[in-house]
Amino acid sequence: MKKFANLYLAIVFLILYLPIFYLIAYAFNAGEDMNKFTGFDLVHFQKLFEDSRLILILVQTFFLAFLSSLIATIIGTFGAIYIYQARKKYQDAFLSINNILMVAPDVMIGASFLILFTTAKFQLGFVSVLASHVAFSIPIVVLMILPRLKEMNDDMIKAAYDLGASQVQMLKEIMLPYLTPAIIAGYFMAFTYSLDDFAVTFFVTGNGFSTLSVEIYSRARQGISLEINALSALVFLFSIVLVIGYYFITREKEEAA
Repeated sequence: MKKFANLYLAIVFLILYLPIFYLIAYAFNAGEDMNKFTGFDLVHFQKLFEDSRLILILVQTFFLAFLSSLIATIIGTFGAIYIYQARKKYQDAFLSINNILMVAPDVMIGASFLILFTTAKFQLGFVSVLASHVAFSIPIVVLMILPRLKEMNDDMIKAAYDLGASQVQMLKEIMLPYLTPAIIAGYFMAFTYSLDDFAVTFFVTGNGFSTLSVEIYSRARQGISLEINALSALVFLFSIVLVIGYYFITREKEEAA
């Protein structure tokens, strides 16, 4: 049974990662397409760094993900605390509202935001994309933090109040330090969702602002360039570094706790 489980796991990982590694391998192809590997070369990475538009979009995408995740983490953290402290009959209602954006199709969410912004005569661009990313990232943060809150010993909070701590002091000294691993996890999840999003961004972007997913889609319609493979290789490498960093940060926090 154990051998079958290991074989099954190996097949799953192969299906998941083989297309990615195939894509990355051709980033080092000396040729101009993915029909044949003609030799090892870094020419497509060189072209990538010479493409000022793509580099600008790369910076914009990461800045958007960083900022939207930061805002969503702040709002989501206090939202999770509010839901946790609400009465039981209200908790289910709040969670249902929170989960709507998690289960709703991305196309519907994107179209809804587009209708909202156009009805309000709000110019589409960086701010509209930022607001949309914050909106769909908040539920992710809430769902990452709530389980940690439910594991928390309420006696710690009561003891802090008994010792004369204010609500701000209790949050600063007791609750937020305890929630730090979940807050970090929520931030990283929101960051990856923002970085990866295409459907919502496609609807609400405009005024010259674009993200990697939208730009890759636009270029793919004109024919795949191996610059995209090179870019994908760099983004994948960054994702690995991000995951490793998240692992070590959360492990240190848990050991300290």
